[in-house]
Amino acid sequence: MNAVPEFREFVNKNPVSSMAVYVFITALCCVLLALPGAAFAVIAGLLFEPFKGTVLCVIAATLGAVLAFLLGRYFLRDSLRPMLEKNSMLKKFLFDDVQHSGVFLLMITRLVPLFPYNLQNFAYGLTDIKLLPYTFYTFLFITPGSAAFTLGAAGIGNSENRNLYLFSALILALSVTTLGIILRKKFIMR
Repeated sequence: MNAVPEFREFVNKNPVSSMAVYVFITALCCVLLALPGAAFAVIAGLLFEPFKGTVLCVIAATLGAVLAFLLGRYFLRDSLRPMLEKNSMLKKFLFDDVQHSGVFLLMITRLVPLFPYNLQNFAYGLTDIKLLPYTFYTFLFITPGSAAFTLGAAGIGNSENRNLYLFSALILALSVTTLGIILRKKFIMR
């Protein structure tokens, strides 16, 4: 935590380059590393504060998701899809009628934290879902979780607005978790 003020000072002196570096590194790490997306939201909250941090995190994570999707679509699809289709559960959720259920599938997998985010990005590239709906709905459905983590981190790093940020993060996290539980019970468990 002692390094945060120095990083924040650097960010304040170099806002455009700091934002560009954050987006580039986060997007690249979303593709190459299996780090949880929450780590990038926490960094964004500590360095850029809640609103700007959330926007940067969601843009970077969406960009990384799209890059992984494209890698899955153009480099892994022909070799992995036939193997995955042998599993009836994966076949049902990823390949059967994905044009009609793709948005719903994206909503559940992005909001319910049971599914590894980085693996999802590659897996969606194996499906028939189109790139533009994938991009839009990924952006939309990762925003609440990213905002919760960014707000929480901003609350830890900002003594002036700590209570407001932490309370807002808690309410948002509880809302997303409750929605995830409802979706899981209603659609996944049946």
